[in-house]
Amino acid sequence: MEQRIGSSSQPLEGAGFDPAFVPGLTAPAGSSDTPEDAKAEAAEPEESSAEKADVDEAEAEKAVVEDDDAEEADEEASEGPVFEASDRRAEIVADAKGVRLRLDDQACEFRWDEIGAVETETPRFGKRFTITVHTPDRRWYPIEIEAAARSRFGEWETQLDAVLDAYFEDGDEDEDDESAEVDEAALAEAEAEVRKD
Repeated sequence: MEQRIGSSSQPLEGAGFDPAFVPGLTAPAGSSDTPEDAKAEAAEPEESSAEKADVDEAEAEKAVVEDDDAEEADEEASEGPVFEASDRRAEIVADAKGVRLRLDDQACEFRWDEIGAVETETPRFGKRFTITVHTPDRRWYPIEIEAAARSRFGEWETQLDAVLDAYFEDGDEDEDDESAEVDEAALAEAEAEVRKD
């Protein structure tokens, strides 16, 4: 008769012995892969080193192309006017990409087509310059920047106006052009009626 030396009982499992054990969600810390997993891993052919090198080379080329595209986009964005203002808590950046606002750990970004209007407000007293971004869906996002001196307000207004003139397309101009065309057409019709009489 054959005898086995050692314990024939299975080790205890559960939260009392392993605090990370959650029944049904995680496997106990000491458990190994199931036999099916081991068989599946053995059945998968390993990639040759040549295939791995080809994949690595293709990924490197793709990363270089993406970096080049990003640099070109940054160069295009840096060519035009840029407005930046910040203090110890808040920051605003307006450039070719749009307007980015940051206050403490909160941030938001607006593309130019998402902006309905940009409003500035200078206080009568104090050094807080307020910029409000309005969206077409009637929401607004104000941010206050504390200036070192009130003389900075004029600089900021000028810089922001340059950025808005360069990148912000106001829908009112299109409406004005359309109304001017309608007015010219109405005027021409009125002249034609007067000539008939």
